[in-house]
Amino acid sequence: MAFEQRGRSGGSRMRTSGFSPSRGRDDESTESKPAREKKPPTPERLEQRARNVLLHQLARSAKSTQQLRKILENREIPSEIAERVLERFTEVGLIDDAAYAETIVNSRRNFEGLSKSAIKRELNEKGVPAPLIESAIESITAEDDFEAAKELAARRIRQMSALTRDVRERRLAGYLGRKGYPSSVVFAAIKFAESQIESV
Repeated sequence: MAFEQRGRSGGSRMRTSGFSPSRGRDDESTESKPAREKKPPTPERLEQRARNVLLHQLARSAKSTQQLRKILENREIPSEIAERVLERFTEVGLIDDAAYAETIVNSRRNFEGLSKSAIKRELNEKGVPAPLIESAIESITAEDDFEAAKELAARRIRQMSALTRDVRERRLAGYLGRKGYPSSVVFAAIKFAESQIESV
């Protein structure tokens, strides 16, 4: 009887000592470990990131300095680093606002038929400096705008020959207006296009 009691008593002690101390040590070690904080990127890493962002953007399409500046800002690149990288890209000719403005002018005139005022507005929105805008569009005269509007109207009206004159003129007015031409040019261009239809 005495042996059985000692056995039960010893077993009880073993079970008690078998789980509580070790679990307590685990809890303490877990709580004592400090949370690992993420180190902020170094200026060198930020500058490299800025260069990579600019190269990626310029590989997709040409952009103005202001557009690229805004992109770097959205990528949380500090302004002093962004300006330094933008300046370096400008020095080596990867960023050229004057050439960019000329490209936009040629594209919008030759492929979209936009008016001088519409192109100027777009360049302003893209952040091109005002002197460069004026230099890029100065060769476009009022006569150039009128000729471009006439060509657009004459081409467009051929697709509307089945419509009544009122409908044609209303649609042409909306079409040329969206290209940025003033009402005086729009009406003169429509009149020219109608005369072309009547002479066929």
